[in-house]
Formats: sequence, structure tokens, C-alpha cells
Amino acid sequence: MTAVTAVAALLAGTGSAAQPPEPQRDLPRVTLRAGMHRIDAQVAATPAQRATGLMWQRELGPNEGMLFVFDAPAVQCFWMKNTFIPLTAAFLADDGRIVNLADMRPHDETNHCSGEPVRFVLEMPRGWFAQRGIGAGFRLAGAPFGTR
Repeated sequence: MTAVTAVAALLAGTGSAAQPPEPQRDLPRVTLRAGMHRIDAQVAATPAQRATGLMWQRELGPNEGMLFVFDAPAVQCFWMKNTFIPLTAAFLADDGRIVNLADMRPHDETNHCSGEPVRFVLEMPRGWFAQRGIGAGFRLAGAPFGTR
């Protein structure tokens, strides 16, 4: 009976269901512009922030996204593990030019990569760019790109 009591106490102490991880909510923010459209972007600049990205988040505002900032240009590849929101990734050159866009599905672990080395990737709700007629070659403006 003592072994059963010990196992029961252990299970009671750890809980029967693990708590799901929490989304990142307190990252710095930056305002970007795509022509007349304002973007409120969370900034993921550290390796841990970039690795978590928008995982576990259940919704984004209509003009809200996440800007991933890397230390040096490289071919950047993104996937949607543990991500619930359909997203479009804009792979951005240092001057804010959209190199290419990739529509991504929730929980899909397919890699979506930049067409050339980039330091910035902006994730927005899927379709945000298409709905505004924004595609490859368009330049975003904002502090990260040296423009206002």
C-alpha cells in the first residue's frame, strides 16, 4: 500500500495534464509601413525569441505581425511547428525590399525559404500582402530598414 500511496502522491504533485507553453507576449514592437498600410510588429531578435516566434499564439490583429531579425544575411527557412495561425512570410532585404513571399499552413513542418540571403523575415496573417496588392520587389519602410 505504501508504494501505491507514493505513486499517487507523485502524480498529484505533477498534475495529470501538462500546461501548454505560453506564446511570447512581451517582445519589443516596431511600426513598419507598406505604402499607406501600418504594421505593428513584435520583434524577435534573439535566438530564443526567433525559435519560438508565433508558436502557441491563437490570433493576430489585422495589421499585426512578427519581424524576425538576424545578425547577418543568410538564406532563412521557416516552418509552422506549433503555430496555430495561417501566416504569410515576407523575406526582406536590408533595405526593406520583399525578396519573396511564402504562404504557410498551421502545424505544417515544410520549410519555406528566402530566395536570397536576408536578415529580416516578417510574418503576417496569411493573405495580408495579397489583399493589399503587395508582392516581391515592394519596399517596406521603418527603422529596421533605415527609413521612416
